[in-house]
Amino acid sequence: MTRYTYKGAAEQKARSTYEYLIDLAEDPAVLAPLRFLREREIVHFQRFGEALDIARDYLNQQHYFFMQKNGCNTK
Repeated sequence: MTRYTYKGAAEQKARSTYEYLIDLAEDPAVLAPLRFLREREIVHFQRFGEALDIARDYLNQQHYFFMQKNGCNTK
């Protein structure tokens, strides 16, 4: 689970970097791609968060496994 939160942290750092570059830039031809990339990082962060929630929910459920006493059933 740590790997997923680490990935989310990387997405947030990328978003912060794009915001910093947007603050520095004045050219509309530069601003448009930077804004697109920032929005993409925001969506990636949200999707990773959703995936993490799904994984946590799955791990918190009880799982039942059925095994036969003598291995596989051969009739």
